[in-house]
Formats: sequence, structure tokens, C-alpha cells
Amino acid sequence: MASVSDLAMIFALCAFAYTCVKRTQARYASLPPGPDGYWPFGKGKNIKGPYLPRIYESICQEYGPVFTVKQDGDLTVVIGRYQAAVEIMGAHSADLADRPRAVAAGELISGGFRLLLSSGKEHVRKLRTTIHAFTQPRAAATYEPMQMRNAKRYILDILGNPTDQLSHAKRYAASFIMEVTFGKTTPTSYSDPEVKAINQVVVNFGNALLPGKYLVNSFPFLKYIPFFVSHLKKMHKAEITLYREQLGIVKEKMDKGEARSCFATYLLENYKRLGLSEGQMLYLTGSMFAAGTDTTAATLGFVSMAAACYPEAQARVQSQLNEVVGRDRIPTFADRKLLPEVEAFILEVFRWRPVSMLGFAHKATKDIAWKDYVIPAGTTVLGYHWAISRDPEVFPEPETFNPQRWFDKNGKIRSDVKFQNFGFGRRTCPGQWIADRSIFIDCALLLWAFNISQIADKPIDTSAMLDRIVAHPLPFAADFKRRIPNVEQLLAAHQD
Repeated sequence: MASVSDLAMIFALCAFAYTCVKRTQARYASLPPGPDGYWPFGKGKNIKGPYLPRIYESICQEYGPVFTVKQDGDLTVVIGRYQAAVEIMGAHSADLADRPRAVAAGELISGGFRLLLSSGKEHVRKLRTTIHAFTQPRAAATYEPMQMRNAKRYILDILGNPTDQLSHAKRYAASFIMEVTFGKTTPTSYSDPEVKAINQVVVNFGNALLPGKYLVNSFPFLKYIPFFVSHLKKMHKAEITLYREQLGIVKEKMDKGEARSCFATYLLENYKRLGLSEGQMLYLTGSMFAAGTDTTAATLGFVSMAAACYPEAQARVQSQLNEVVGRDRIPTFADRKLLPEVEAFILEVFRWRPVSMLGFAHKATKDIAWKDYVIPAGTTVLGYHWAISRDPEVFPEPETFNPQRWFDKNGKIRSDVKFQNFGFGRRTCPGQWIADRSIFIDCALLLWAFNISQIADKPIDTSAMLDRIVAHPLPFAADFKRRIPNVEQLLAAHQD
């Protein structure tokens, strides 16, 4: 028979467990509403893809601007309207600067090294400070000659083969970032083996981030079952081998005095001072490439899609290009302040087809109060770009591509509304200043050089996109008719 002390201990443990359960229930009762939670073989709606962003949009319309998704034991608060994003993601940016655990993408594929998924204030600060040295606005401005050189090649590629315009956009992005990251000469095509290998890494990583893609994210103990995660570990081995090879090539050139200054040479020269491990150094170079290629290439695809489908918007840009640039020289970065129509066109592309449709998950480090709800510390919080971009109160007729929505009554770019396509708060994309310049010069050159239109018997489906974390347009046909008869000569005459 149990002694009195044993019974007392059992009673105390039961009372403690009961109190914890009640406190947890009370805290989570204050969460925003959402569909019934789902567990395997249980009740509730299994909220998975394909095209999860569109599923979330329908949930947003049903439950309101902020809703809760309970899936396989995971809890995510999703923010799907503009003002709610300002009030939560903006006002509480310090409390949402962390990332939730990502077992498949973060621990198994990335070995815990990838900046995008890194957690811990000091750890993240060290990595972001390192990459900031090469991506801050002042540094980003020094890459303009590289961007111009590759942008001119982008136009020539389209002139030579317009049917492959999406591949040309990928070649632009890959070539430019390879030069910044590894100091490498421009690949001749997107089929360059190294470019293909690194982009396969991007695809693997993006797939692993999709909610519900891998069960190990919901049940982390599965990572200790070798056969269950062996394919994820193979992905990690392949990408770290690739990054090590690329960094090794740079190191060999440095030893011979032949290396060009780039992000990789900076890391190799300063990794001890910066306190970086080999894994951190390898994944910083890999992250620089991955972040700079996938999103930029996708955005350029949507630029040409929007121009073809909305000729009036394209014509407004071209009218201003005629006034400011003319037809006797090419647009340059120096023209930017005089080309607000180009700026508005780009802002509308970012909103109309946000390439990071779901956004990237944050983790609340403190309880966050919003209206009548409380988002408990430890909860995953998602600023859901696709739904925010379709907020009818801020962006009327959201499916219509309308760059004029970005102008104020004085004809200047609005400062009261900003679509956070580069992320929120303290985890915004550190490469945004570089990407912003790339999109500007490519868009300006593209609409200066071509009239882009739909082909009569091949209408463009503007909703046809790859079902990935970074959305790319599916291949589409468009007519690229030159506006400038001697465009090749003008591109060749310009000095970068």
C-alpha cells in the first residue's frame, strides 16, 4: 500500500498538472478565431496545399483579419489584413524578431546555420551584422555597375530569344549574385551547372518550408529515426558540399593573388574576427545567393506579365521614359528620381503578385495583446503577404493591376502606405537594398526597350504560378516588340 507521503506526492503532482492545463486553456482561449484544429486521424480540417496561400485567403475572409490555424499540434496566428499587420508585426517587431523551430528546413537541411531561420538574439545579430556589411544601402550602391552590365545582357537575351524570357530573368539574377558573392565571371546561361546546382538547393529548401510538407516539423522526435529523414540529410550534405567547393575555389584564387573582391573574400579574411564557424560562413554565402536569385527572377517574370496584361499601365511608364530618357540613350540609375512611374509600376508588381506569398514565420517572445485577443509567447505568427496585398480597404479592386494607387494627390509616391514585400520588423530581408536596385534597372530597361503585349491566341493566365514558398509565374507567351530601332548599339555604347 502507498504511504501517506506517496499519496500526497501524487495528489500534488495531479494538482500541479491540473493547474497547468487550466492556465494553458485560459491563455489559448484568448487566441483569434479559426477553423477547428486538426490532428492525424482526428477531427478538424486538414489545412494543406496545393496552393496553401489561396486556402488561407478563404479562411481570412471567413474568420477575419487575424485567425488561428491549429495543425498537427502546431499553432499559428495568421495576419491577413494591412492594418492588423501594422498593429502587430510593426508595433511589436521586437517581440516578433525570433523564428519558430523548423526541423526539416532549419535543422536537417540547413544544419542550424541558415540565417533566415536562425533563432536567438545574439546569434541572429552576429549573422545579420556580418551580411549587413555587404548589403547596406551604401554598399548596395557600389554594385550598380554590375547590375547595369547584367541588365543590358538581360535585354540582349530577350532580343535574341524572347520565348525564353523567364530563363533570361533567372540568368540575370544568378549571374549578378554569383559575382557579388563569389566574384565569379558571368555564366553564359541559366543552365550553367553551378547555377543549376545552387538553384536546386533553393527548391529543396523552399519545399521543406511549406506547412505540412514534412511530418517531422510537427513531431520532432522523428528526426532521430534515420530512415525517416535520410533524404533530408542527403540534401544537407549536397548543399554544404556545394558551398564548400565554391568557397574553396575563392580561397585558391586568394592564395594565388587572383581573387576578385567579393562577399566570400570578405568572410575568408575576417571570419576569425567576426567569430564565425565554418558552417556559418558557408551558409552565409549560400544564403546570399539563394535570397538574391529566386525572388528577383520571380519578380522580373511578373513585371513582364503585368506589362503584357495591362497596356495602359505600361504606356504611362513609357511616356515618362520618353520625356526623361528619350530614345538616344538608355535609362540609368541616375534617372531614378525622375521616373516615379517606374517606381509605382514596381510597387504595384510587389503588391499584385508578392513572390513570398505566405511570408516567413516569426515567433512571439512575449504575450502580444491585440484588440480582444492575446497571442501567447511561443506562438508562431505569420504575416501573410498574399492576403494583406488583397485587403480591399487599403487596396481597392486588389486583383486589378493599378500603379496609380501608389501616387498621392500631389503626384508623388505615397508615404502613408507601404507593402512589406521584404518582410517585417527586425527580420526584413537584409538584401532588400540590392534587390530593389535590380528590379528598378531591369524594369526601366525592359519597358524602355520593348512594347510587351499578349499574343492573341495565347492569352496569359495571371493566376498560374508555381506552388512554392517563392512563387514564380508559370511559363507564358508574350510579344516583345522593340521600341528602339538601334537598341543594341545604345546598350553597347553605354559605359557601366
